[in-house]
Amino acid sequence: MRKRRFISWSYLSAELKRRQVYPVVIAYAVVAWFVLQFGEVTFEPLSAPPWAMPALIVTVVLGFPVAVALAWMYDIKPLRIEREAADPAGDDADPRPSIAVLPFLDLSPEGDQGYFCEGVAEEILNALTRIRQLRVAARSSSFQFDPKAGDVREIGRKLGVKSILEGSVRKDGDHVRITAQLVKVRDGYHLWSKTFDERIENIFVIQDEIAASIASALVETISAKEKQAIRTPARADIDAFDFYLRGRQFFKQFRRAHIQHAMQMYRQAIDIDPHFALAWAGYADCHALLMMYAEPKPEYADEAIMASRRALELAPELAQAHASYGLACLVCQDFENSDAAFEKAIELNPDLFEAWYYFARSRFHQGDMDGAAELFRKAANVDPTDYQSRCLRVQILRGTGHEAQAREEAGEAVAVVRRHLEWSPDDPRALHLGAGPLIALGNEHEAKQWLRRAMELDPNDSIALYNVACNFATMGEVDEALAYLERAVDAGTVSADWMRNDEDLANLRSSAGYKRLLGKLENGEGQPADVA
Repeated sequence: MRKRRFISWSYLSAELKRRQVYPVVIAYAVVAWFVLQFGEVTFEPLSAPPWAMPALIVTVVLGFPVAVALAWMYDIKPLRIEREAADPAGDDADPRPSIAVLPFLDLSPEGDQGYFCEGVAEEILNALTRIRQLRVAARSSSFQFDPKAGDVREIGRKLGVKSILEGSVRKDGDHVRITAQLVKVRDGYHLWSKTFDERIENIFVIQDEIAASIASALVETISAKEKQAIRTPARADIDAFDFYLRGRQFFKQFRRAHIQHAMQMYRQAIDIDPHFALAWAGYADCHALLMMYAEPKPEYADEAIMASRRALELAPELAQAHASYGLACLVCQDFENSDAAFEKAIELNPDLFEAWYYFARSRFHQGDMDGAAELFRKAANVDPTDYQSRCLRVQILRGTGHEAQAREEAGEAVAVVRRHLEWSPDDPRALHLGAGPLIALGNEHEAKQWLRRAMELDPNDSIALYNVACNFATMGEVDEALAYLERAVDAGTVSADWMRNDEDLANLRSSAGYKRLLGKLENGEGQPADVA
């Protein structure tokens, strides 16, 4: 059943302003007054019939709602009337004001500050997500666009938002010049803009002022708690912040070598500023993901727990710190604390994708397929460009017998994967996860092409091997599936919990090979925290 949506006065007022209803009402009132004055002065000398003046008054009164309706539906301009552009987010969209933050341009002399420019934009984006009345496009959605290569109005329409924040950074020694401008998607007009010329150590003040100015421009009222929340949560030494931004750039590339580089950058940030909570959270995430995807070293899990707890001690209200602790508990198979940490992270920041995504994985490990599917759906809503949550949800729907729904959502998942591959054609994870929805759609030929390409790119990656095995199993090719599954298990990074609950492997469960491999994992011969 469709939920009834109640529209607040603040939203209605903002929409009346956006559609320029107020100027039309004022103009109509002025014109109506002059018309009535003209009638009062001229009707008697012209011997107009007695009913003429009442008829004029009735006409003016009845014309008022017509003018308001036309202003709502059309863009009334001095020389023309245009159809009012539809809300970019659609009729059923979240009624809150919405914004996408684009990566800031690097105007530095050497052109080598891309990581810093992205980091500044992302910190502003993260601050804006803490305002509940504001809908903020996910980083992975907005950062895929090159602000130099397109009209911000077109970018805004593609992202389904009503405003865009764009900017540039020129960093030169200990000085930084930042220009930021908030643009209305509907007409390209500036809602707010400002240029900052400051010493680099004032970067946190600049970020906070930009976030506060945008919030004031888009939201009618902001609570004192939200004003405090949009302040940079963990101000750090500027050199530590620089290392942190470098680490985050490496981390988002999501390969083993890049995660190891990120860990080194976060460690240097911590060494400079031991009270930098975000750096501790990033350091914990590196260890957790290496445990999850690379090699199951107990010291990785221990370090992840230690670092995430330190982040929580330093910043107990930081959603990223709770999500990091949840991920650390997940790789340690401490599901009770893991789930509690993810729930707290979501309470603090409902738009934190990682909290939803890894919470879903935690539920999968525990055999709660319905819970995992629902959490993957929410993760995809938070970040519409994420293919992982969509592909894994399709996998669960297929495995739990919801074939029609799986096929329907598989089409959406494949579309998201294809868009991702346009930007990152050599991403093996997108290829081997995306093969699953292709199979659900009956396109096994292209699925095998994607699987072969994934193996060419990452022939020894255990997660790739595992997912390739799953896809061959769903196609009924048991021998080939077992061969890939054995290679994955031999690499030592397959979870017995995940393998036991994975319905993609249903065709293998009666085979002796599957039972032998599962027994090997259950006997503790190299068992990590996760797969897929």
